[in-house]
Amino acid sequence: MERLTDEQLLDLESELSFRFFWEEANADPDSPGYGLIRDRAPGQPNMASIAAVGFGLTALAIGAERGWAAREEACERARGTLHTCLHHAAHRHGFFFHFLDMNTAQPYGGSEVSVIDTAICICGALTAGEYFGGQVRELAQAVYERVEWDWYRNPETNQFYMGYDDRKGEHFGTWDHYAEQFMMYFLGAASPTHPVPADMFDDFVRYVGYYGGHGPIIHSTGGALFVYQFSHAWFDFRNRKDKYGVDWFENSVRASRANRQFCIDHAGRSRTFGPLSWGLTACDGPRGYHGGYGADPNTTKKDYVDGTIPPCGAAGSIVFTPEESIAALRNYYENYPKLWGKYGFQDAYNLDESPEWYAEDVIGIDKGITLLMIENYRTGFVWRHFMNAAPAREGMDMCMGSQVCS
Repeated sequence: MERLTDEQLLDLESELSFRFFWEEANADPDSPGYGLIRDRAPGQPNMASIAAVGFGLTALAIGAERGWAAREEACERARGTLHTCLHHAAHRHGFFFHFLDMNTAQPYGGSEVSVIDTAICICGALTAGEYFGGQVRELAQAVYERVEWDWYRNPETNQFYMGYDDRKGEHFGTWDHYAEQFMMYFLGAASPTHPVPADMFDDFVRYVGYYGGHGPIIHSTGGALFVYQFSHAWFDFRNRKDKYGVDWFENSVRASRANRQFCIDHAGRSRTFGPLSWGLTACDGPRGYHGGYGADPNTTKKDYVDGTIPPCGAAGSIVFTPEESIAALRNYYENYPKLWGKYGFQDAYNLDESPEWYAEDVIGIDKGITLLMIENYRTGFVWRHFMNAAPAREGMDMCMGSQVCS
């Protein structure tokens, strides 16, 4: 592959990631699904992901700012997408289904009504609203204010349910420990229409662990790296602690370093793993999508699954571990040409398979966390615009307090 500077590599991967959100969207303004974005490409062409829509709305702002799309066209796409979300996309009490049909905006398959994916969509909507202003901001606010956060709260535990099965008409599961859900607390607490108590932030379990000399780390059950990244893609946790004294940005730094160390320590058991190939997180694998890829510390005490590494793992941690992340991305780009495709890095690779396995698809949320975190590393663009939105500022303060790191 062509030798690029670090800045050229980040720029190329970012622009091609943006192209996924621009080109893999429903671009027919007469369609009920206008603006919906595919969950993955080239696979499953009729399935949109509402989380991909959230990342994509943010991508439109990034693309317009960087000149990858004309501002007028990007603004119109954002406006049309939010019109679809408000008037056509299937929802229950303001919460979207995880997956939607690209063309009809109705539930795809047996998809659940998802609180976390709705929150991701709202974060993207508010970002686009702050950047483009005008009708885009008005539509974003309307989509946000329609969400009945209190409907998704279990009053007995003061926790959000994990999901809602529309066919059975009941909620299931619980968000009972640390994961990617901080955005849900902040957006819910700040809602002007259907708020939930800010002390929901106090009522999840904080498992604490160490790995490879890194810690203490408040960690998830499975150790997937995305849980330390997703809320951080929009909410700016830098230079602040919560009311318990926890620096959540530093927590993600430690988790990223531990994940890398885990891959170094297991390099003798997997040809994929090493100091330049790390970042265990949910992604495609040789036997399909797997949400259980993760590293220590975790509470399940399972070993790594099968030696699969996604570039989005290291890329999504670039704000936490810039040197280590850029070194990994350079390794992928320069040494594994089969990992590179139309939209930049493919979803994952595994050198332990015979023959070596490379993902055929890219996945919207993985290209999304890559694009947003690289942009935050380069310019702080997403943090700057999103944190201008009142729900972002007010929700964080209500839940965390306003303690500044000393």
